Amino acid sequence: MSDIVADKEEFLEIYKTCIHRDGAEQLLDYMLSKNCDFFTAPASTKYHNAFEGGLLKHSLNVYHCLKEYLARERVKTVYGLEYPEESVAISALLHDICKVNFYKVGSRNVKDENGVWQTVPMYEINDRLPYGHGEKSVYIISGYMKLTREEAFAIRYHMGFSGGDDERNVGKAFEMFPLAVALSFADMEATFFLEKNKNQ
Repeated sequence: MSDIVADKEEFLEIYKTCIHRDGAEQLLDYMLSKNCDFFTAPASTKYHNAFEGGLLKHSLNVYHCLKEYLARERVKTVYGLEYPEESVAISALLHDICKVNFYKVGSRNVKDENGVWQTVPMYEINDRLPYGHGEKSVYIISGYMKLTREEAFAIRYHMGFSGGDDERNVGKAFEMFPLAVALSFADMEATFFLEKNKNQ
């Protein structure tokens, strides 16, 4: 079984088991349709999971990182963070849905080990809905189902201070909505530890 098939099965199992909100089935129908490339898209052009199925793999990695972070004793007893399984699944699995239909396959010329130019495939950005990053994910999800305020802010600010947003807004969002901090940690852990330089 290929990684994409296994990852897709795992994603669908988590989604269908944990997410029961009104509109969730319609959102999943869209994600599974020919109009959406969620299950085959890369997660980036070259930085992390820049391969077919990379977005799916990244979404699962973030989900598992977030689950493990929230399961820590200190996080539960000292920080007092506890969220419904549905909120955890929605926030992690859908945080990067903004990347659907976002990349296209192009090519570039690179020299091989013998110094000979070769044309190799690569991903390019083809943004047909230029609505930002985290805010675009919130926008897409909200077209199908209602998010809690905490979920919306977590998804919106999952890039943390590296997202190019006003630092005061990020800090205030983190202060008000701790799930945003946790999701940001999970996203960074997945990106920089699990997926760094694993583009093959």
